Amino acid sequence: MTLVTLTTDFGLSDPFVGIMKGVIAGRAPTAPVIDVTHDIPPQDVLAGALVLRHAVPYFPAGAIHVAVVDPGVGTERRPLCIETARGFLVGPDNGLLSLAARDVRRIIHLTDERFFLTPRSATFHGRDVFAPVAAALASGTAAPALGVEVQDMHRLAVPEPVVAGRAIRGQVLYIDRFGNLVSNVGRDTIDRFRAALTIRVGRVSVRNLSASYAAVAPEEPVAVVNSWGLVEVAVRNGSARERAGAGVGDPLVIEAD
Repeated sequence: MTLVTLTTDFGLSDPFVGIMKGVIAGRAPTAPVIDVTHDIPPQDVLAGALVLRHAVPYFPAGAIHVAVVDPGVGTERRPLCIETARGFLVGPDNGLLSLAARDVRRIIHLTDERFFLTPRSATFHGRDVFAPVAAALASGTAAPALGVEVQDMHRLAVPEPVVAGRAIRGQVLYIDRFGNLVSNVGRDTIDRFRAALTIRVGRVSVRNLSASYAAVAPEEPVAVVNSWGLVEVAVRNGSARERAGAGVGDPLVIEAD
């Protein structure tokens, strides 16, 4: 049986995640299921897409990645299975799957109701559509059997940093549970400058990038290139979100001397 992963904004206080696992266990009882996270901020499709993009490469080829951050559940938005060179992405067509969808082989609009639970709820497609489809894939069903092949999917437009002279104008893309502010400025952009840097976000100003969080004293702000390859502002043993008073979408500016 093929590995299945789950990424949702359901949290663990309600039974939704357990129910999805129950559906998979009932239809593909030997398929291992791994939780990537269920703490995506509610309805935050971009956060879910970023997490999925940076998680998928670390799973075995052929894995089935189910993602449900679905504020449009019950509307005309399509349920999709995207087959890539590394495996499968299953979830709503709202951009959630798009950042992880590299080397796409085919996109299937899930229409064959033989693979769904019935009756199908208008509010819980994680249970009634995506979990049973994942189980079908894990049991050997080929993606084309699940519906109709289409040529498009909704893609998220992730903002790019702007380089203007000696400054990089980026923004906060994601905030993790430690309150670290993850920007859209990648290492390749930073490497253009061979000079001392000042990183500013909200009320925080940091001088230069550091090799680790521990490069500064406790409660002091620090800027690093994180495991996603992006510039991140943190506070050692504290929260950069609280110190900076910044949120997703707020500007992060880097200036070179």
